[in-house]
Amino acid sequence: MSENNVARTASGTVVSSKMNKTITVMVERQVKHPLYGKYIKRSNKIHAHDPENECHEGDKVTIEETRPIAKTKTWKLTSIDRKASTI
Repeated sequence: MSENNVARTASGTVVSSKMNKTITVMVERQVKHPLYGKYIKRSNKIHAHDPENECHEGDKVTIEETRPIAKTKTWKLTSIDRKASTI
């Protein structure tokens, strides 16, 4: 595989796992304000494919871009980095 064909990855927190085989992941990033220079949090919600329904809300996960699976789902679950505490 050449370098141009490497899939994009993102890390974030699962905010919803209510759909069947789908999770919603919130990916946060920090961007510098163009005028004032202060760092601001920006976030995106991404639907990702979870074929085993193994993720739950609060889990930290890594997702990878893939072919379109549904209308809004073009990412798939790569790994669960940290499970949410079950207290």
